[in-house]
Amino acid sequence: MQTAEASITQKLSTQEILNDYRIGWESRQASLTGRKEVFMGKAKFGIFGDGKEVPQLAMAKFFQKGDFRSGYYRDQTFMFAIGELTLQQYFAQLYAHTDLEADPSTAGRSMNGHFGTRLLDDEGKWKNQVEMKNSSADISPTAAQMPRLLGLAYASKLYRQNPGLQHLSGFSNNGNEVAFGTIGNASTSEGVFFEAINAAGVLQVPMLVSVWDDGYGISVPSEYQTTKGSISEILSGFQRYSKEEQGYEIFRVKGWDYAALCETYEAAVRICREEHVPVLIHVEEVTQPQGHSTSGSHERYKPQERLDWEAEFDCLKKMREWILENNIATEEQLDQIEAEAKDDVRAARSNAWNAFAEDIKVDHDEAIRLLGNLAEAATEHATEIAKIKEDLRRTINPIRTDAMKAVRKALRYVRHERSEAKRELTGWLEQVMGENTERYNSYLYSQSDEAALLVEEIKPEYDEKAPLVDAREVLRACFDAMLARDPRVFAIGEDVGRIGDVNQAFVGLQEKYSELRVTDTGIRECTIVGQGIGAALRGLRPISEIQYLDYLLYAIQILSDDLACLQYRTKGGQKAPLIVRTRGHRLEGIWHSGSPIGMILHSIRGMHLLVPRNMTQAAGFYNTLLLSDEPALVIECLNGYRLKERIPSNIGEFTVPLGKPETLREGTDVTVVTYGSMCRIVMEAAAQLQEHDISCEVIDVQTLLPFDVDHLITDSLRKTNRVLFADEDVPGGATAYMMQQVVDEQDAWRYLDTKPKCLSAHAHRPPYASDGDYFSKPNTEDVFEAVYSLMHDSDPENFPALF
Repeated sequence: MQTAEASITQKLSTQEILNDYRIGWESRQASLTGRKEVFMGKAKFGIFGDGKEVPQLAMAKFFQKGDFRSGYYRDQTFMFAIGELTLQQYFAQLYAHTDLEADPSTAGRSMNGHFGTRLLDDEGKWKNQVEMKNSSADISPTAAQMPRLLGLAYASKLYRQNPGLQHLSGFSNNGNEVAFGTIGNASTSEGVFFEAINAAGVLQVPMLVSVWDDGYGISVPSEYQTTKGSISEILSGFQRYSKEEQGYEIFRVKGWDYAALCETYEAAVRICREEHVPVLIHVEEVTQPQGHSTSGSHERYKPQERLDWEAEFDCLKKMREWILENNIATEEQLDQIEAEAKDDVRAARSNAWNAFAEDIKVDHDEAIRLLGNLAEAATEHATEIAKIKEDLRRTINPIRTDAMKAVRKALRYVRHERSEAKRELTGWLEQVMGENTERYNSYLYSQSDEAALLVEEIKPEYDEKAPLVDAREVLRACFDAMLARDPRVFAIGEDVGRIGDVNQAFVGLQEKYSELRVTDTGIRECTIVGQGIGAALRGLRPISEIQYLDYLLYAIQILSDDLACLQYRTKGGQKAPLIVRTRGHRLEGIWHSGSPIGMILHSIRGMHLLVPRNMTQAAGFYNTLLLSDEPALVIECLNGYRLKERIPSNIGEFTVPLGKPETLREGTDVTVVTYGSMCRIVMEAAAQLQEHDISCEVIDVQTLLPFDVDHLITDSLRKTNRVLFADEDVPGGATAYMMQQVVDEQDAWRYLDTKPKCLSAHAHRPPYASDGDYFSKPNTEDVFEAVYSLMHDSDPENFPALF
């Protein structure tokens, strides 16, 4: 464990030191002012970086173009210092200004303190990351920045060690980029923190983690958070003792010691950048002058002794003392800097608020004008409409919601009337609702010309004498072609490398393409996904494998909170086209036969969810995804690898479109909608039903996100007038989702002669052995009887009850 000595005064100019002091005080005043703005009702919530200013100034000195930050929501000083955040943008985010120029990080979609640089241009194409100082987009869940941080650092390793990536000069300069991570001391208690720290040590990647230790996690002190009360103490076993040994460099430094902080970061970043060794910097004795957030006061839980100490060891106060002791500036000069910082913040706040308010005022004033016209034209309820208008006019600090609510409420009163004023108001409402859709609902998925839905379908082609092979061979051929044609592609996961994954789809490919391209990992699902997210943010095309669908639960939080909402929360400013591969549905036992599709569907909106019934379909999906710029989860059928399929002759080129169901069997009586392993069961039942004069149309949805974009299922219901939704999820899971999509979203209810039915698994997980599967999940007999019951409901004479 290292402690740096402070000799930085000989390296820094007076101007540089005083500029740091200015930025530190601007940041402090921004925090103080931001808190007041929340209490005045001009913002909903505030969380600030006060007390962390000096450590972040030191870190920023050694953050170079091409580097990446993956931090937490108190890094405002750092963002100011690297020039990627202005004071006015800071306040614009506090007010949730939806203009991208005002808040380029999130366009008002994330609460304050959540920063990110725009990695994409207006067309959704990558900018040159080597020429920028980059920050991945922040998220609130504690320690959830760590998995992505691992991937950002891992990309540098690949760019340095894989010669096939040297041409991607817009993403890396020979892997010299450092991934800077920041985290609060209490958040290091999260399991994902330890998982990421361990993985970085194993991988030996340039990941530099700064722990801002202010002694608390909201109200809970360190002794309840961390063994020995010190994260650097308990991680000391990671310390390397020679350059030949794998491990970490660990530094400890005081958060109020400007000179020592600069010296520490200089040494730490050099090791990280040059040697690709991960580094942990434990920044101790950090203060938090305003407490955790605007939700409460730290005076409630900090003893007076601690409060007194924090006042004495405030980092800006100690920096001022250091400047004076070293005769770098006079008290008058520092007073002037502090006063100017306060003025600058006041001006930025005012400009940001005025811009935010003016943006809203246009619609607000127009709504008032149109409501006035409506009140004058109304033959009835003019008084009520006039009151709505007056209430809107008197609103203090209005937001867009106020005008919308007023107009929609007023239109109720004139629903029976016709007037030019009503038509004008209705037209304005439709226009503004469309504008607000762009402000608040856009970019859940890619809006670029590389969106997955725009990839053209290419049918598989087959040689006449193509033999039947184990279906896993189709996937192996597909992955072989992907790795051959695109050096950005790599695959990671448990057992993916040497043995070629547990079902052999990568067998022999590590030997053919190297360990960097097909790589074994430890048992750590969350950071396997995070490793892929970070690498995808840096222009690579990773495939992160989760060995079984049941184990996706370890990673679902990162998929949901980070990957799935990335394009949305940056309004198209960042993307991570990661392919997550797994396998599930039927096999044996409680933890290897999962099909928790409902949970996944409701957790990962913003990703595509693909559920191929066989490996040829899966291969086509992989080819489609590689041509797109969006993330997806592909769930292969666990019981399908040894079934027989033919390898298409265009294995590396054919594509399967997203959102396009496939009709597997034509029929006239009942439509059965399903996917994955259930397709084979439904097809078997359909054949048996035909023997009893019931004609089933079987539709494989193929993808659940997106779902049947052309309403093919509704076209089927026009013919059959009956529908069964079948899958292996729990009751009310994906079957309910499919029914809602068809009956509600597609308005297919009007074509039904009898109520729609769902057939799902039981609520419990399947016990071990074949009988457990039969009595837990839908089987052929269940499908037969469910379809037959639909016919019985509409024609009991010809289809009497079976039992």
